[in-house]
Amino acid sequence: MAIKTITEDFAKLGYDVDYKLLHTADFGVPQTRERVIIVGIRKDLGLKMKWVEPTHSDDKKSGLKPWVTLQEAIGDIEDEEVQRTMPNFGYSKAKRIKGTQGNTITKADRPAPTMRAEHHGNIEFHYKLPRRLSAREAARIQSFPDNFEFVSSITDAYRQVGNAVAPVFGWHLAQMLKEILGNDLR
Repeated sequence: MAIKTITEDFAKLGYDVDYKLLHTADFGVPQTRERVIIVGIRKDLGLKMKWVEPTHSDDKKSGLKPWVTLQEAIGDIEDEEVQRTMPNFGYSKAKRIKGTQGNTITKADRPAPTMRAEHHGNIEFHYKLPRRLSAREAARIQSFPDNFEFVSSITDAYRQVGNAVAPVFGWHLAQMLKEILGNDLR
């Protein structure tokens, strides 16, 4: 198993290594994207791992904010004229082929599915409009700010969005590391 190899190899180099499966929707990203996060801390620092706590939940009884829905994330830019004023407007014109990956219609009241890097034109369909999600909508789903511009073609923008760590999720991980390290940044 790769995780076992990674943890054993880094332990030999003097690190305490921990890993956890985290869900980006649990941190305010309007997307169902799970990622294994691996953190190594040098043993000689004497620091303890403390995982970031979710800020959002799909469980209404959790006391946390509810997951951000797709409509909350992109509903205000459904109008094509609005999107034309934003960077990276454009969307795949690939036809829908039922039963294949990327050919589902998204749900307005749920987070979006994972934005994939290799979609070959088959990014999911908008929950309301008769088209696929635009590159700008995909960027919003990944939590990129509206003024962030991918300097490339629409196809390349989709790929870059899909390959990226969602900025809001990355911010939460950075806050976790900051808390672990405190002011001790040896």
